Amino acid sequence: MSNTPKRPRDPNQLAKSIVELATGEAQDKKPLASARKGGLKGSKARMKALTPEQRSEIARAAASARWKKAD
Repeated sequence: MSNTPKRPRDPNQLAKSIVELATGEAQDKKPLASARKGGLKGSKARMKALTPEQRSEIARAAASARWKKAD
């Protein structure tokens, strides 16, 4: 999946979006690389902070939520 935003298919809307990007009126909505790095670090830090019992309880709750039947 690409990180580039979808562009309008209509030529007039496409032209408008290109002009807005060129003049700085609008910005490309791309995810920040720093946010991704922080997200990748967060799981490892959380894993180190939790005890094995806490991780097991979280996993048990997640599994029960996944397998819970819809009413």
